[in-house]
Amino acid sequence: MNPAELNQYQPVATFEKLETSHFCKMEKGSPSRQFMAGIIVNLASVMVGTSLGWTSPVGPKFASKDTTPLGTIPTASESSWIASLVAMGALIAPFIAGPLAERIGRKFTLLGSSIFFLVSFILLLTTETVVQVLVARFIQGLGVGFVMTVQTMYIGEIASNEYRGALGSLMQLCIVTGILYVYSIGPYVSYHALQWACIVLPIAFDATFFFMPETPAYYISKGDKEKAVESLCFLRGKTVDGVQEELHEISTTVEESLRNKGSVMDLFRNAGNVKALIICAGLISFQQLSGINVILFYSQNIFESTGSSLSPAVSTILVGAVQVLASGATPLIVDRLGRKPILLTSAGGMCISLGTMGLYFFLKHTESPSVDSLGWLPIMSLIVFVTVYCIGFGPLPWAVLGEMFPANVKSIASSIVASTCWVLGFIILQFFADLDKAVGSHWSFWIFGILCAVAFVFTFTTLMETKGLSLQEIQDRLNGKV
Repeated sequence: MNPAELNQYQPVATFEKLETSHFCKMEKGSPSRQFMAGIIVNLASVMVGTSLGWTSPVGPKFASKDTTPLGTIPTASESSWIASLVAMGALIAPFIAGPLAERIGRKFTLLGSSIFFLVSFILLLTTETVVQVLVARFIQGLGVGFVMTVQTMYIGEIASNEYRGALGSLMQLCIVTGILYVYSIGPYVSYHALQWACIVLPIAFDATFFFMPETPAYYISKGDKEKAVESLCFLRGKTVDGVQEELHEISTTVEESLRNKGSVMDLFRNAGNVKALIICAGLISFQQLSGINVILFYSQNIFESTGSSLSPAVSTILVGAVQVLASGATPLIVDRLGRKPILLTSAGGMCISLGTMGLYFFLKHTESPSVDSLGWLPIMSLIVFVTVYCIGFGPLPWAVLGEMFPANVKSIASSIVASTCWVLGFIILQFFADLDKAVGSHWSFWIFGILCAVAFVFTFTTLMETKGLSLQEIQDRLNGKV
């Protein structure tokens, strides 16, 4: 072919190349499969919810000789341990789950987490002693820790930029769905029937999540780009050509992280990582310091102490239903309004509602005549509290955790943050009864309210908005590159 003929064909070749490149960028795909994977993986969060809400309907059964499966009624100290040992197990689990997720993958680590829930509910089903209940609750805690550590990694790595906030916030929705599940069933069935109802969930999770893909980022970290492409094509509903741009972005981020393979010290050497750790650990800490676990674990007891005309079981179910409805709103608004405005609204609302709850118990403590006409106030206050919590400080600290760290230190950071969560959770659950006895219920709620006010200030001054940013853009901002 002479030069003239060659020149004749070059523009055609160039046009085809441009057209292919343009097609790769413009191919729309579908978000339905990443949402399917996100919903199915969150069946594990429903299991977590059953463990967190379990003590509320079971506590009254243990306290009655007619309904307890145990030889004796647990003492106040034993009841505190039954509640708090879940947090102890969840504290230890991240240091096992994080490295395991790097070795065998996010998917199979999550599938393995169901074993803890199965074993724990079988132990609870067959128990006749408090010791066996304590062992079961600790094992449940291991399962909770596994799920809450690795699921944030999985969601953060399968979600596209525009849907990462919505998918990340599904965890809270499904946790409160699990809580409502045991709240609604527990008071109206026998102790043993409740355990059977809980056993169904880990079986359903394994049967469905087994067919979901591993994350593209994990495959790339193991050098298997073929499987990474296959996973990404499935999740995005696109052709191989259509995922090339995103694949390149993920590969660049992961390969750069692997070249700088992270250790605990690397987490603290990088200014961006330190800033991310302060943000995530702070948000998670204030999530626990809001007193949410006290309300979830002891809701029936709290409503009994108010003397409301509405039965404690019905009041608890009402609060559980509100949690589900409020959590369902977050995926719809988080990528429109952003993380920071929602978290600020959440902290402010929790502060006001806890202050009001404390005021009610103060009036009750002082035997004020006006308290008789305020029987509706505790229920209304807790409904407001769980609404704003479930929209903001429930789901969003975990969503932020899933997007703040580079791949080389993500598992280490997730383990530290999750453990921070459960250290505080254990301390609060273990000593709440003593605090309540020492200072009174009104000061207990006021203290939680003051901490929510501090959470507002922390969020306003520290958190950066990540709405619509890619993982690489988040890293650039944390490190002051933009």
